[in-house]
Formats: sequence, structure tokens, C-alpha cells
Amino acid sequence: MTHFDLLLIGTGSGNMFLDDRFSGLNVAIAEEWHFGGTCLNVGCIPTKMFVYPATIAEQAADAKHYNLSTEFNSVDWPALQKRIFDRVDAIEAGGRDYRSGDRQPNVTVLAEHVHFTGTKTVRTASGQEITADRIVIAAGASPVIPAAEGLDPQRVDTDGYPVFTSNSIMRIPEKPERLVIIGSGIIAMEFAHVFAGFGTEVTVIARGPRLLGNIDEEVSQEFTDLFERTHTVHRGAEVASYSFDDDQVSVTLKASGRLGDVDLPSQIDADAVLIATGRTPNTRGLNVVEAGFDVLDDARLSVDSRQRVLAHGQPVPGVFALGDISSPHQLKHVANHEAAVVGDNLAVDVAAGAPGSAAEADLREVNHHAVPGAVFTSPQVAYVGITEDEARQAGHDISVKVQKYSDVAYGWAMADDPGIVKLIADTSTHQILGAHIVGHEASMIVQPLIQAMAFGQRADEVAKRQYWIHPALPEVVENALLGLEFDED
Repeated sequence: MTHFDLLLIGTGSGNMFLDDRFSGLNVAIAEEWHFGGTCLNVGCIPTKMFVYPATIAEQAADAKHYNLSTEFNSVDWPALQKRIFDRVDAIEAGGRDYRSGDRQPNVTVLAEHVHFTGTKTVRTASGQEITADRIVIAAGASPVIPAAEGLDPQRVDTDGYPVFTSNSIMRIPEKPERLVIIGSGIIAMEFAHVFAGFGTEVTVIARGPRLLGNIDEEVSQEFTDLFERTHTVHRGAEVASYSFDDDQVSVTLKASGRLGDVDLPSQIDADAVLIATGRTPNTRGLNVVEAGFDVLDDARLSVDSRQRVLAHGQPVPGVFALGDISSPHQLKHVANHEAAVVGDNLAVDVAAGAPGSAAEADLREVNHHAVPGAVFTSPQVAYVGITEDEARQAGHDISVKVQKYSDVAYGWAMADDPGIVKLIADTSTHQILGAHIVGHEASMIVQPLIQAMAFGQRADEVAKRQYWIHPALPEVVENALLGLEFDED
């Protein structure tokens, strides 16, 4: 049995806090997959490197809207992949070499799967028993693969099997001519934009009545209406079965029961299927139940406000978790924030002596207020705060303003491209409760609203006590703020 002062499981955001504060500890890092985790290897970074050229391709194909004669001919798929993954893979290799090399003699990398056999004991895939005084669990999440007749879940993401998840779809050797995407959330919508932009015939299968159904209902409906203008979407449907013929795959559909009877095709033939129905925390593979840790209904590890793992509702001394395995927000910027909190609290805990002996007042709390998100699809979607329905259910007296892109000068420059900014604010406090945007560069123009919520700035003051560049696109945010109605002070 080998003992370490600190065991870190996972090398996504969990790899960020391990700095000079812990150079005096004997540290083990368990990583069975790629260094850098989901974001670097199969998530945020490579997907956006595909999204940007796909957006340029889409603009070239649709430029007649702006009185231009341009067209999109083709994509050099191998060259695009090489440009993207040459950079990504070099970063992954650099991170692994840094932790494994001579520059960190106190760090041991365990390049294999581990699972818990006790509260502070794990066993590696090769059978080695490991104990540690302190443990940080940052093992992320994995794609959900819904069962269906004819589908072999064990073959998904393997060579020769034309069914993929986001873990593998970006590295397929040839761009598919026909692609079925199962799902209607962030991952599904981003890849639908990528492949459709590059000329693939994309069909989206969505169980619910709207796309991006977890955001504000009015904004979700706006996005659905816009997306369906240029994409084939079957809502209220799910896959009943798969069949395979050589390199082709066919799916049959059934009504999901959420829209009643819907008119569905009997069969859809494709070169590939992308399953994008969400991701689930990797708690089962870690066997956290054996460790006695609390697990929530959605499979997340239960943590307190200081990112300490809970067992029977109480913090386990010296055991922390962060990122997708425990966070209610599967977002890289949230995982990074949680990693900073864990790093600070772990350093305090180490300085205090025995695991769990640090004073509560010396430990940082995580801040999940005003958590923003964005969907890099076409059109873009961005959001922060609560929805209109959530605001009403919480008992707020609210003012709601929906501002169209086409009502500001930059919108005219874009030939009245569609898009909206929806704001929800409390009429008595003047605080912004939620902001939801569909349209060009939504991920950028939402930022002043994130800042306003983070620092408690009043909506009317944000609108009136600063300059807004004219005729820049953020004027649509300014006009939305000015359109909110408040009680007198």
C-alpha cells in the first residue's frame, strides 16, 4: 500500500490549483484519460475552434441577405482538424510532461483509472492500493448514451462504428454528408451549427417542445423558431431503434409523448449519428458510495459551500471536489472558480495540521451568484441569472423588457438580422434578476449585464450612468435596460 499526502483525481480544472503552496507535499495525480480534461480535449476549446470557421462558412453561404454575391464551396476537413488538434494535443502533452517530469519531483502521475475502496483509499486498475491524507476529486463527467434497440453502447466512439459522442465526433477522418444529432441542448446545437455550416445535411432529434429547453421559455422559443428556418428538426421525438448497413446508420423514431402525436419520418438514413443528450458526473465509475460520500439524485457528489465533500451531511475532513462531478453548473469558468476555492482552502487545511482542522472562518466559500453561460451556435445564445418563470415563482415583483436587435442602428447595419435581449428585473430593488439574449455575438454583449449582477449595480444606473458607444451593438442592451419600469425610490 502506497501513501501520499495529497491525491488529485482528474486533471481538468483540478490540475490548476496545484502550485508552489503544495511543493512540500508528496502528491499523486490519477488521470486515466487526457491531461486538461473535457474543456481542452473535447469541449470548449476545440469546439469553438470549429465553430468560428463554420460561422464564416455560413456567412459566405448566406451573404445575399446583405446584397452580396459570395458562396461557400467546401472545407478542408483534414487541414482544419490538424490546425486545431496540433495545438490542443501539444498543450495536453505539455501538461502531462510538466507533471510527470523532473520539474516536480514531489508529484507522481498514475496514468490509470482509480476507484474508492474506503473514505481515503483507492485502488488503481492495475491493483495498487493508494491511501492519502487529503483528496481532491475533479473527475468530471461523461456523455449520456440512451439505450435503444440495435445500439451497442460499448461500441459508441470506437473505430468503424458510425455512432459518436462529443468525445470523438471532432476527430472523425471524414466529414459526414448526412448527420443525425440526437439532443437539443448546448452540445447538440453547437455541433449542428458546425456541421451544417460546413455543408453537412443535419437532422436534429429533440425530445422536448423547444430547443435549448432549459433556458427562459420565451428565449428558447425564439431560438427554436430561428434555428428551424435553416435546419431540419423533429421535436417531440426520440430514437426507437438503430440499424447498420456497411458504413451507414439508420434510425427509426417514436413520439416522446411530450408533444402528443407528431408527424415523424419512418426512417432517417445517415453517415453518422451524434448522441448529444447531456453528460453525467463520473461518480459511479469512482465507486464513491464505497467511500460513504453523499450523492445527489443527478449523480453529483454533494459538497458544501467550501467545496468539501459531504458524508451523511457532514464535511469529510480533507476531502474536496470541484467541477462537473459535483457542480450544478457544467461550465469551465465555474470549474475554474471552484478550483481556486479548493486550492485556497486546501492550503489553509494543510497549514492547520490535521485534515479538517482549519477554522471555518479561514475557509473561502464558493460564489455561484450570476453564473453566465453561452451557446456558440447560430444564432448565439447567452444567459445569466434566473428566468421569468423562476422570478415569478420566487415572489419577485418584476419588470420584463424584450428588445429587438432590429430596433437599434447596428441591427439595421446587419440588414435587420433577428435577435432579442430579454431582461428581468425587480421593480423595487432595481436589480437585474436575469438576462437572456439570442442573436449575433450574444456571448459578448451579455458581459455588462453579468458585471451588473455580480456587483449589485442597479439596472437604471447601468443604463444611464455610463456611455454606450453609438452605434455599436451593445446599444440593444442599453435600450433593454431603459425599457424596464421600476417603482419610485
